[in-house]
Amino acid sequence: MELKDIQLRLRESISRSGMAQKDIAKAIGVSAQTVSKYMKRDIFPALDTFAKLCALLDVRSDYVLGISEY
Repeated sequence: MELKDIQLRLRESISRSGMAQKDIAKAIGVSAQTVSKYMKRDIFPALDTFAKLCALLDVRSDYVLGISEY
């Protein structure tokens, strides 16, 4: 799996959450602009932030990383 595929799964997970980017940002301790950059493929979250994001979105990190299909 390539980085673009991982970023796609992350963006889809954020979109499916139905949460506003500003609410996601506040919950994981980053700015709303940073979450916007995740959505635009400008950056990928640091590992600790990625873990918080997966927990918040209730999505398995191994799914986002392409290790599993669920």
